Amino acid sequence: MAGLKMRQSLAELEDQFAREMEVEKARRDSLIRTTQQRTHRRGVERRNRRGSLRFVALFAALVVTAVLVTGAMFATLYLLLSG
Repeated sequence: MAGLKMRQSLAELEDQFAREMEVEKARRDSLIRTTQQRTHRRGVERRNRRGSLRFVALFAALVVTAVLVTGAMFATLYLLLSG
């Protein structure tokens, strides 16, 4: 009887261990998925932030260029008309 009881409890332990391994694998897979999603989301946010910064830099460069060209044009016009 004791041998049968021992085999039964050993089988129960093995079953419990197998279930715990499945739960742990599912948890690990879930953590990996969550980490990958977070990494992807951060990459998208970083690209958007860089894109916005590049747009602002381009806009500033265009405004500065327009102001300089306008200033140079009026300075040249002044020199041509005053002489």
